[in-house]
Amino acid sequence: MEIKVLIIEDEMIIARFIEQHFYSFYENIQINIALSVEEVDTYMQVQQPDLVLCDIQLQDHCDGIDLMVKYKAEKQFALIFITSFESKQSIDRTTAVNPDNYIIKPLNESRLYAGTHIIMQRLLSTYTDHNADLNLAGLTSAEKQVLVLIANGYTTKYIADKLCLSPYTIKNTRHRICRKLSLGEENNALLTWAIKYQHMLEN
Repeated sequence: MEIKVLIIEDEMIIARFIEQHFYSFYENIQINIALSVEEVDTYMQVQQPDLVLCDIQLQDHCDGIDLMVKYKAEKQFALIFITSFESKQSIDRTTAVNPDNYIIKPLNESRLYAGTHIIMQRLLSTYTDHNADLNLAGLTSAEKQVLVLIANGYTTKYIADKLCLSPYTIKNTRHRICRKLSLGEENNALLTWAIKYQHMLEN
């Protein structure tokens, strides 16, 4: 799973600037660029974006706010307007679609990062939880039971005694879980993972 980002911008130089810096800022993302309303329509027919970065003044006097009103009624996605319009009237108009942020041009690296970071972290956190959920689906109930005890800080000996198993069996189970979760064998890697996703283990 990747975070799907749609850039709606009729100036290719600006669109490529955003794309280039997004790939340097964030991992696990897929970016598409739409230079016209027609390209937006084509994309929206077949894709569900997670984040849309939209200019307000598009080609042929098309209004980005009106365009987003249309698609916000059909789909759910995070929305950031990127525009040179900085008047109170322009900003107030965007409340019709309740955007997540509003970035003023001209763009630079720090302004783009500051305007997108919190939203992207929220989306990437959802992505990470989804991947963790997929990994958990590959564990047996016995392995999940051991993982819950690890998350609670119990030692291998305590877990072995509690489950009426040998410490050797618990150590093998820990190694097997690490392989399934693609974790290294270094100290605390499994404990760190178990604590981070403890809320998912206990559901």
